[in-house]
Amino acid sequence: MAKKKFYVVWKGKRPGIYESWEDCKAQIEGFKGAQYKSFSTFQEAKKAFNGNYLEYKGKKVGKPRLTPEELLKIGEPNYHSIAVDAASSGNPGKMEYQGVDTRTKKVLFKQGPFTEGTSNIGEFLALVHGLAFLKQKKSDRLLYSDSRIAIGWVQKKKCGTKLQQNKKNKKLFELIERAEHWLKSNRYNTPIVKWETRAWGEIPADFGRK
Repeated sequence: MAKKKFYVVWKGKRPGIYESWEDCKAQIEGFKGAQYKSFSTFQEAKKAFNGNYLEYKGKKVGKPRLTPEELLKIGEPNYHSIAVDAASSGNPGKMEYQGVDTRTKKVLFKQGPFTEGTSNIGEFLALVHGLAFLKQKKSDRLLYSDSRIAIGWVQKKKCGTKLQQNKKNKKLFELIERAEHWLKSNRYNTPIVKWETRAWGEIPADFGRK
């Protein structure tokens, strides 16, 4: 069962605190420059709503800010790249993933929603889809992901999910098998790089449900 979240909308059609993603989405969809973020408790959400969005953008609550020295060491993202991400409504739950141009956020590919999946599976499939996409295009762009778990699975050429296969997710497991086969059958030179969320904010392929 998915943990309850509270969604703060600083800038949107009606700023406020919302108790569901659907209500939050209704306030930000089509609103240019919308500012929003989710929190695990109402107290955190209330404190954030009364504060400044920039204090929370791209940061996980409770983690210290990066120092200027740390930011300098990380540097800026390489925009000659594509970024991938996944979103899951529940764990497991409805899952989808996408790949976008890092600079423009133009969607380059998108799959789902699948009836029963996890974010980790989606991140893994997104990475393999991204590798195949760039190889087909003969592109020298690099590939960003914010999931250390998925990057590790790709390096091992094996999806390490503990989700059990059933009738609802049969199609998803067929995609996992195809992805693993692709990794074992293809060579690629694409660098897979960890997206530095704390320095750069949410990855451009983010679905906005955090």
